[in-house]
Amino acid sequence: MPMVTIDVIKDVFTPQQKQELITRVTDAMVAVEGENLRAVTWVRINEFEGGDWAIGGKPLRAADVRKLAVGKAA
Repeated sequence: MPMVTIDVIKDVFTPQQKQELITRVTDAMVAVEGENLRAVTWVRINEFEGGDWAIGGKPLRAADVRKLAVGKAA
């Protein structure tokens, strides 16, 4: 049974966006492995507090990710 884990910073994605991630990732896995494995394909989203991640030694928070999403430097 395949399990996909998506790690994100808390408060970046809405509940609707997280559900869309789960749906699309499941569909992508099924496209590769076959429809018979849909029922046993697990997708989970782990949320981490802002500041628990860093890029280049700089802590990354939800606001930083939102800036990156619109094309501004974090």
